[in-house]
Amino acid sequence: MLDFLIHYGYYGLFLACFLAATILPFSSDIVFGTLIATGLEPIPCLIVATVGNWLGGMTNYYLGYLGKIEWIEKYLKVKKERIDKMRNWLRNKGAFMAFFSFLPFVGDIIPLALGFMRANVVIVNISMFIGKLARYALIIYLVQNGITWLSMQ
Repeated sequence: MLDFLIHYGYYGLFLACFLAATILPFSSDIVFGTLIATGLEPIPCLIVATVGNWLGGMTNYYLGYLGKIEWIEKYLKVKKERIDKMRNWLRNKGAFMAFFSFLPFVGDIIPLALGFMRANVVIVNISMFIGKLARYALIIYLVQNGITWLSMQ
């Protein structure tokens, strides 16, 4: 599947980033880093990856906002206990915690819980977008400098 996503360039990147931000167990970092390393322009990749990942995260937010825990458990395979645990952790922190939705393991559940809590959608959107943008900018930096460092050896 990785070859398929890489073969389709920006479209594959968008799809990979969107899927990675949902509950599906998938990482867009490998696709993103590979496309940068193989010569695609970093800024368009940054924009495509950020928008795709942000839209995937907002999909989680709106699935949580629907509040149908039965659907979440049945189709997304996320137990109510996990959502409740995240809600309790987020309770006094607020919508700004959407910034951390880029984190592995807990990042997908944060927007789901924020939606379930009916957190401020504007703050969630802005915070999540900034967090995802920062993540991909850091990956660009690491890929470009890692390749430079490796070529100097």
